[in-house]
Amino acid sequence: MRKPFALLLPLLAGACAVGPNYHRPATPPPAAGAFQTTAPGTTAAAPEDAWWRLYDDPALDQLIRRALAANTDLRVARANLLRARGALSEARANLLPQGDTTAGAEYGNSQGAEFGGVGKQWSYNGGMNINWELDLFGRLKRTIEAARADAEATQAARDRVALTVAAETARSYVDACALAESVAVAKESAVIAERQLTLIRQREHAGAASRLDSERSATALANIRTELPTLEGQRRASLFELAALVGATPAEVPEAARQCTRAPRVLRPIPVGDGRTLLARRPDVREAERKLAADTARIGVATADLYPRISLGGSGNFFRNDAVRGADSFTFSLGPLISWSFPSVLAGRTRIVQAQATAQASLASFDGTVLTALKEAEQALSAYAAETERNARLREAADHADAAFRLADQQYRAGSIALLDQLDAQRDLTTARGALAASDQLLGSLRVDVFKALGGGWAEPLPPAAP
Repeated sequence: MRKPFALLLPLLAGACAVGPNYHRPATPPPAAGAFQTTAPGTTAAAPEDAWWRLYDDPALDQLIRRALAANTDLRVARANLLRARGALSEARANLLPQGDTTAGAEYGNSQGAEFGGVGKQWSYNGGMNINWELDLFGRLKRTIEAARADAEATQAARDRVALTVAAETARSYVDACALAESVAVAKESAVIAERQLTLIRQREHAGAASRLDSERSATALANIRTELPTLEGQRRASLFELAALVGATPAEVPEAARQCTRAPRVLRPIPVGDGRTLLARRPDVREAERKLAADTARIGVATADLYPRISLGGSGNFFRNDAVRGADSFTFSLGPLISWSFPSVLAGRTRIVQAQATAQASLASFDGTVLTALKEAEQALSAYAAETERNARLREAADHADAAFRLADQQYRAGSIALLDQLDAQRDLTTARGALAASDQLLGSLRVDVFKALGGGWAEPLPPAAP
C-alpha cells in the first residue's frame, strides 16, 4: 500500500499553479502627483476618514451614522459581500477531501426462505465514499485566488455604496439647511418690501405719492413672494430625500434636519492629498483592480482544465442480516485509489481565449476607472474653486446692495430721489441676496462633490445610530 503513495509524493511536491501570476497594473506616472487645480480652503495633507466630521455638526454625524446603519442600498451591498465571502469559503473547502455516506435497513423475507431458510428478518447496509483531488496544476488554487479577489471587489463595491450614501446624506442635509436659510432671506426681503409698501400707501393717502407708486411697490412685493413656494418645495424635497437615505418614510423626516436653519460649514481647510492617495482611497478603483485580479486568476483555472484531474479516493461498505452472525456479517472494500479525468483540449483552449479576453476587458476598465477618478477629482476641485470665488464676489455685491438700499431709502424718505430709484435699489438688494443664498447652497453641494470625488473615507464597522 505504501508504494502508490510514494510515487505520488514527487507529483505533490512539484505541484504548481498554471496560468499568469497577477501583478497590479501600473498607472500613469503623472497620476501620482499633485492635482492641477488648487482650490481655496484646501490643503495638500492626506484626506481624513469620516470626512463629514470636518463640519463639526453633531446632527450631521448622527444622520450619516444612521444612514450607514439603515440605508437599503447599503444593506443590499452588505448581503452581496456575505455571499461573496461564502463563495470564497466554498472554494477553500474544495481543497479538503470530499465524501458521502449511505445507510439503510430492510425487513422482509430473505432469499431462499421457501426452501427452508430463515423467514422474515432485518438486514442492514451502509457505505462511505471519499474523494480528494490533488491540485497538481493549481486549478483549485487559482479558483481560490479568483474567489478571494471577487470578495475583495465586492467589499470595495460596498465601500463605494457607503461613500455614495454618506455623501448624498450630507448633501441632502446641507441643501435642506441652506434652503431654509434662503427661505429666511426671501422672507426678510418680503418684510422690507412690505414696509416700503406701507410707507408709500401712507404717503399716497397724504397726497405725497401717486397710485402708480403704490402699484409699483406692490408689484415688487409680489415678485419677492413668488420665490417662497419654490424654495419651500425644494427644501421639502431635500428633507424627503434625506428620510429615504436614512431608511425612513417621508412622514419620518429627521427632526434635526427639519429644524436646521443654517447650512453647516467646514471649520478648517479641506485635506485633498494627491493623485496617489486618491487612487488608493477611491473604492471604485479598488473594485476595478480586484475584478482584474479575479479575471486573471480565471485564466489559470481555464489553463488547468487542459490537464487531467487526479483524485485519490476510497470507499467502504458493510452488510449484515439476522441469518449471519459474527465477523462474517461485515464486508469492507477500498477503491479506486486513483482516478484520472481527461479534458477536451479544444474546448479547454477556447475557454482560455475567453478568459484572456475577459481579463483584457477588465484591464481596460481599470485604466478607464483610474482616468475617471482623476478627472472627477480635478472637476470637483475646479468647480469648487470657481464657485468659492464667485461666492466671495456675490457677498461683496450683496454688501454694496445693502448699503445702496439704505442710502436710497433715506433719500426717498427725505424726498431727494424718486420712488423708482428707491425701488431699483430694493430690487438690486433682493436680487443680490437671492443670488448669494443660491450660491451658498451650490457651494455646499460642490463641497460634498469634492469629498465624494476624493474617495471619502469610511472605516467599518460603525456602531448603529439610534433612530
